[in-house]
Amino acid sequence: MGRARLLSIARQGSGLRIRFDKLGIVIALLVAYGALGASFAVLKPNRIVQGEAKMILAALPAWAGWGLIVVLFLAAAASLFRTSSWLKLVAAFAALVTLALAIGSAASFLAPAGNTYARVSPASGFWLLLFAFMLLAADAITRLRPPPWMRVLFLVLTAGGVGAILLSGSWNGLSIMKEYAGRADVFWSEAGQHVRLALGSLIVAAAAGLPLGILCHRVAALRAGVLNTLNLIQTIPSIALFGILIGPLAWIAATVPGAAEIGIRGIGTAPAFVALFLYSLLPVVANTVVGLAGVPREANEAARGIGMTDRQRLFQIEFPMALPVILTGIRIVLVQNIGLATIAALIGGGGFGVFVFQGIGQTAMDLVLLGAVPTVALAFAAAVILDALIEMNSRVLIGARSA
Repeated sequence: MGRARLLSIARQGSGLRIRFDKLGIVIALLVAYGALGASFAVLKPNRIVQGEAKMILAALPAWAGWGLIVVLFLAAAASLFRTSSWLKLVAAFAALVTLALAIGSAASFLAPAGNTYARVSPASGFWLLLFAFMLLAADAITRLRPPPWMRVLFLVLTAGGVGAILLSGSWNGLSIMKEYAGRADVFWSEAGQHVRLALGSLIVAAAAGLPLGILCHRVAALRAGVLNTLNLIQTIPSIALFGILIGPLAWIAATVPGAAEIGIRGIGTAPAFVALFLYSLLPVVANTVVGLAGVPREANEAARGIGMTDRQRLFQIEFPMALPVILTGIRIVLVQNIGLATIAALIGGGGFGVFVFQGIGQTAMDLVLLGAVPTVALAFAAAVILDALIEMNSRVLIGARSA
């Protein structure tokens, strides 16, 4: 009887054993190092020279520094244990908001009053903490498996939060915002150019790639040759492709009447647009072929049995069923083009790359960030929205099949 009692107590004790989350352990270690072992902000005499790194307690007023550390470690504790995913998401959100407010406060606290040359920038500890809590938020959202509309809502709320902080002026003391303040008009002009290059090349590639993909699916003899050619183009480095296009486009501008007037030149927007278009073709064409090939034979035979023509089967049966795969290719292209459009600045194509390469030339890293951060944010937003669209389309398709 005593032995049975001991076994029962042992089982109860094992049930109460603390269980740690493996990813949470990694996040907690990152937070511990980022908060206590790495610098939080850098104070520089001007935009170019090396600055003095400051830890959290030196970069903020005492009450704000200790408050930030407490919030960070509470959020890290939420990630460490196997708790509710909603609790982890709330903890990550609270930590990210606190970090955002703290870095703005550090800029106001560290910069000498009346000194317009001094710059305050986020240091390695800030970026490490930002990465850790973004990882925690992404993991929590993945575990929650939210519907597509909720993921888009999370994106909208995040964008709204960042916009509110920008409008409040909390970040005005940061070096990156000072770089923006001196280039506000140019920034939005280049932002528009970046979007036109990325989105415009995608639209033209979809208009050309979808029919080409349908043709490759229908005519098997063309498939290998077309896909191999497009794959070869994909292997050419972007800078090399821009350079290759300069000669032919310059010749067209010089010899074809009216070509220069519509913007075709050896450098500038034209070669960047053509290069992005060429890079976009392979994912669009390949995913169209794969999507159409994955349409069940039974669906085609049933459509043929009720008297549908080839054209009707293509647009009413095959294309709708292949659409999730095709949209996946389009998502790949859009995210790829947003990144590649940065390189277009090297040949005068404009976009956010203008700030990246100006910053590299001037050894001004905050100017580099002025071009890099919006590019990353734009690519992330495009991926989230298109992923949600693909999943919604897949659910509609599954519902139609079950019906």
